[in-house]
Amino acid sequence: MRPAAHPTTPLAEKPVDVGLVPSPMDRAAGHALLAELAGARTQSNTLGPLDDLAPGFADWIVTALFGGTYQRPGLALRDRQVANLAALTALGGVEPQLADHVRNSLRIGLTRTEITEILVHLAPYVGVPKALAGLRVAAATFSETETEAETESDGAGASGFDTEGAAV
Repeated sequence: MRPAAHPTTPLAEKPVDVGLVPSPMDRAAGHALLAELAGARTQSNTLGPLDDLAPGFADWIVTALFGGTYQRPGLALRDRQVANLAALTALGGVEPQLADHVRNSLRIGLTRTEITEILVHLAPYVGVPKALAGLRVAAATFSETETEAETESDGAGASGFDTEGAAV
């Protein structure tokens, strides 16, 4: 058996180097990972409407990306999220996806400081305007997660985030 693509404890644990292997196409693993990254509510609010608009596309994304590429053993989930933040910031024009990945990064334990430093670090590589755009998305997402945490705290008694914005 090959090792898990991303260890569950701790998420930043370095994966075992087994060399390069083909990506699996595991729909169930894709849905489980997406639920871990984005949460069940985000998953259902995103996949259903996308499937209504473009039937089969949501299933392809979940199976090929989250059940395939993400399941490869060569990188920890944390490292994949750092790469996602960098790629989406460099690409530009994909603010909703970047915001989702900022939220996902917080959920798996990256701090606001780490996310901010990743985006600042990109400036000489992708250009200051794209780094600034990424920082604006991150700042708005940090504010949204604070508001959501406060709302949950008022209703459920626990915010789900520590003072650095990391999921607890």
